[in-house]
Amino acid sequence: MRVDSDGKTNHESGGRGSLCVEPETVPIFTPLDRRLRNTIIWIMIPERVQKVLEAHGLVALEFEPGSTPTAEMAASRIGVQVGQIAKSILLHGKDGKYRMVVLAGDKKLQNNKLKALFGVKTSMAGPEETLQVTGFPPGGVCPFGLDGTLEIYLDKSLEKYETIYPAAGTDSTGVPCTFQQLLEITAATLCDVADS
Repeated sequence: MRVDSDGKTNHESGGRGSLCVEPETVPIFTPLDRRLRNTIIWIMIPERVQKVLEAHGLVALEFEPGSTPTAEMAASRIGVQVGQIAKSILLHGKDGKYRMVVLAGDKKLQNNKLKALFGVKTSMAGPEETLQVTGFPPGGVCPFGLDGTLEIYLDKSLEKYETIYPAAGTDSTGVPCTFQQLLEITAATLCDVADS
């Protein structure tokens, strides 16, 4: 017996002397299953982020899941320069404090500048820490919709762009806004910690 992809059962003779053995489990596809096979499950923007966006008149661009987890992928999907992607990086200081730095997608953090700014050595938080501290998964971390206890720093590397795109809490979003809007929404401290 064979179950075709259209859900029909076919009995086949294997020829002379063959033995037809039925498997213990046979996948049966219903019409609903066939419709869902090519369906993309959309991950919704967290409500706390949506409220911030609405309060400031911003609308997130939403794409298929997993399409914007890196600055390069986000820039390609949105159709902008990599530097316009506002990547949010969670740092864990030797003093036990977490801090978020938002910088241009084509830049890297400079450890000596971070130490000068914070007064302690820092390291990038791991995926589990990031989710626990921000409530957002890596690739979807955004600087708004947080609980207000996390210090946020906005790097001047984003200042030169007319429009920048932070994530909106998922790895499939980008929020078009200005540098000034992001600075005001996040109440971030302006900093210079990216490479030149």
